[in-house]
Amino acid sequence: MCYLVAKNKNAHGCYALKTVHGVHLVDLKRQLNQFAVPHGIQLVTISRPNAYGEYAPYHILDSEEDFVQTVRKLCSM
Repeated sequence: MCYLVAKNKNAHGCYALKTVHGVHLVDLKRQLNQFAVPHGIQLVTISRPNAYGEYAPYHILDSEEDFVQTVRKLCSM
């Protein structure tokens, strides 16, 4: 288990999706990075949210679809 985290470099807090390591995660992160990086959105994979206080507060999203939509919204801000 791991968390995929989306963080606006210029804002406080982040959004996270609880997921698992593997090919699907790599593909998802690669797709999201295509439009996230140019807008200052950092995508990282972490093992435990409490170990990475620099991203707090965490907003854990319920589904991959919600996470993707949230990242797209962050890019349009």
